[in-house]
Amino acid sequence: MIPNVHPPARPLAYDGSGIDGGLYTRVTGWAEAAPHWLDQVVKEWSALGLAVFALLMVWAWWRARAADSAVMARVLASPLVVVVAYLVNSVLKSLVEEVRPCQQIPATVPLESCPPPGDWSFPSNHTVAAFAAATALWYADRRLGWIALLAAVLMGASRVWVGAHYPHDVLVAALVGILVAAPLALLAGRAAPLVDRLRTGPLGPVLGAGTA
Repeated sequence: MIPNVHPPARPLAYDGSGIDGGLYTRVTGWAEAAPHWLDQVVKEWSALGLAVFALLMVWAWWRARAADSAVMARVLASPLVVVVAYLVNSVLKSLVEEVRPCQQIPATVPLESCPPPGDWSFPSNHTVAAFAAATALWYADRRLGWIALLAAVLMGASRVWVGAHYPHDVLVAALVGILVAAPLALLAGRAAPLVDRLRTGPLGPVLGAGTA
């Protein structure tokens, strides 16, 4: 394979290769040597896997129709929790301005097209969204939360495998997603009285009757 030719990195941007660039290179080397079908599966998951979390939220809503109002409140808040975590992460990205590893490390051959300069690497947006969703779902529905957590770990791993991020980008992103989502998910439960009122109104069929 012919290595991607990348434009020179911005001189003042942060170079994260000294943290775990060697591990990044090892993982992308495994990806280059892996069977084509495996790389294709990982690429598709990395690109489209966030849709799974949306489906899990829909599933959680369906299950919460027969649950108490605090559970339904947390389920309804879960998309907003993800949005807030994403916004917090975007601020961190703009503050650190870490160059993508596929731009910084010579001869890197990522499975995904290397993002353009100015599309910063730290922390990983995909991973933040995945872990924020998993955390929000975990507080609403333990069973779905564990499924979402496994999916979030796979999402984070895939972002390194395809060459989009350093491992530390993913690890910090997971931490950001959890730390932002956990207090918001707990706070969302306080909206239970509002859900109680909505369940007796026109939205009753959508929100369900709750616990008997």
